[in-house]
Amino acid sequence: MEMIKRITFTILTALFVTIFIGINQAFAVNAEENYKWYCSQCHGLTGKGDGINATKDQPVNPRNHTDTKEMAKLSASDVENVIRDGGAATSKSTMMPPFGKTMTDAEIKELVAYLSKLCNCKFK
Repeated sequence: MEMIKRITFTILTALFVTIFIGINQAFAVNAEENYKWYCSQCHGLTGKGDGINATKDQPVNPRNHTDTKEMAKLSASDVENVIRDGGAATSKSTMMPPFGKTMTDAEIKELVAYLSKLCNCKFK
């Protein structure tokens, strides 16, 4: 009887781990999907700063992520910090929310690389 309990426990544990890993992979998203979900409301689907929440009465316009000249002035670290900590923590617009508790460090780094593609530039 003890042997059956051990085998059952082992099988159930293996099943749980397999399902858990499968769920994580099923919900894994790439940087473009994260951008569309978290950033496009203000920055627009194409990154031009023309998202649905970008209005003329805002104190600051959302950054145009396709502006090569302006984006190239930033370092990858600057971009990563503003995504992670939000605008207020980096002396930028307080309207930019922090995503450090929403996205993983890896997702933030992938988003920085995606922004580099959007602006067709390399960060300094």
